[in-house]
Amino acid sequence: MPHKQTLPGATMKEVAEKAGVSTATVSRALMNPEKVSAATREKVAEAARAIGYAPHPLARNIKRNETHTILVIVPDICDPFFSELIRGIEVTAARHGYLVLIADCAHQNQQESTLMDLMVARQIDGMVLLGSRLPFDTHPDNTRILPPMVMANEFAPQLKLPTVHIDNLTAAFEAVSHLVKYGHRRIACLTGPETMPLSQFRLQGYIQALRRSGISINNAYIVRGDFSFKAGQQALKTLMTLADPPGAIFCHNDMMALGVMAQAKQMGLGIPQDLSVVGFDDIELARYCDPPLTTIVQPRFKIGCEAMSLLLNQLEGKTVSNGSRLLEFTLEIRASTAPPHA
Repeated sequence: MPHKQTLPGATMKEVAEKAGVSTATVSRALMNPEKVSAATREKVAEAARAIGYAPHPLARNIKRNETHTILVIVPDICDPFFSELIRGIEVTAARHGYLVLIADCAHQNQQESTLMDLMVARQIDGMVLLGSRLPFDTHPDNTRILPPMVMANEFAPQLKLPTVHIDNLTAAFEAVSHLVKYGHRRIACLTGPETMPLSQFRLQGYIQALRRSGISINNAYIVRGDFSFKAGQQALKTLMTLADPPGAIFCHNDMMALGVMAQAKQMGLGIPQDLSVVGFDDIELARYCDPPLTTIVQPRFKIGCEAMSLLLNQLEGKTVSNGSRLLEFTLEIRASTAPPHA
């Protein structure tokens, strides 16, 4: 079959002449195809293929007021938990021709004006929110300029967004029940920030697991943290000053659990001989610490993929209902938990 040569520097005018239509019709057919008939679209497409014409993608996006850019708002870019979430978002976005920008909102006040400028200038098509709060004022004047948004990992009903996450309450319940089955009754809980919904759900799961097993709640065993390694270290120092210190600790994330384990070793405590530790998230370090950490496995990559797919559906004009899309979690039992030492 002879190879069809492509004409150098083909123009829209040449496409119009080839198709027997006006240049305005060619423009509509290529950039706003819904505004012309199917027959005209096919005629223009065939003419464009015949002479090798393709509209510049940037020009097409500008015409449609699109940038093919997604903004991902991350509560703390230094937290290794978010790496797989972001990778899932980026892989899915790239598959559909979208670029992903990352906004770290650990310093919220400095970011607010920059993010609002992006939205006012229509430089982003949509947003994926990985935390429970928007990093700017939700005044009605602002909400009118907000692009389509979805939430991943967290669940904040007041924002009324499509959301992808796991059942944090049930996951915490299973983690604590695992310790109870081993025979532990002095079980502490190292929580995340009180303002975060997932921390509230995980605390409820801890409380329900103890009550289900007939174990009374000891408020001294509940310590607040900020999801950091240092918070885990400090929490164990506090707990070990109690007259009856715990024999097991359920931590709301792996970084705090790793901090607990490091501090335990400094204090001469064996894990799991003297102290059993359970984390949450299954970051990569959880598998390679000594001993490997028992933890709740979140499908972080899949959460990112699903959230980005929901956003793409919105950008394509499809109806996407608000509320939760729950994904499955698992409890990965490793060597950081064991029955209490006799």
